[in-house]
Amino acid sequence: MFHPALSIPNILTYGRILAVPAVVACFYYPGDFSRWVALGLFVIAAITDFFDGYLARAWSQQSSLGRMLDPIADKLLVSACLLMLAADGTISGWSLWAAIIILCREILVSGLREFLAELRVSVPVTQVAKWKTTVQMLALGFLLVGPAGEVVLPGTVTIGLWLLWVSALITLYTGYDYFRVGVSHLIGENQ
Repeated sequence: MFHPALSIPNILTYGRILAVPAVVACFYYPGDFSRWVALGLFVIAAITDFFDGYLARAWSQQSSLGRMLDPIADKLLVSACLLMLAADGTISGWSLWAAIIILCREILVSGLREFLAELRVSVPVTQVAKWKTTVQMLALGFLLVGPAGEVVLPGTVTIGLWLLWVSALITLYTGYDYFRVGVSHLIGENQ
């Protein structure tokens, strides 16, 4: 009998989680080639974020395990990359605020989703939140390849930082949206 934990969508999610330490290791390994490898692993992980959910729905293989692990995998990948890029100075100065906005929103939304789940309230992912994720992944890709990418595309880091700010602005909007829904249920619960 087929076990849901071994479904292709869940295996893709496991792979995304395992990609996190691999991306970090490649990022810190000396040389431009390792930055390109970090980018390649990151891109593969980002693509699995789309396919795990799509395949789970298309093949009717949605599971509680997948619903739990998918956002965790996303947050691990994004958080590790933001922290690593801040630690190495790729994200610095005012751009640190963009990273802080993104990280704070991720923590806020996780808490709200947990709270709302206890109330049996589902908050579906909006189209704007999907755009946020796309812009965020593009920004992190440009920033991960960093100086190695400047040879191929001058301004790679600058493009990445601009996209990070665009992502942070969309993040504020989607975070407010989630917060508004959460507060309305919190106020409704106390009446």
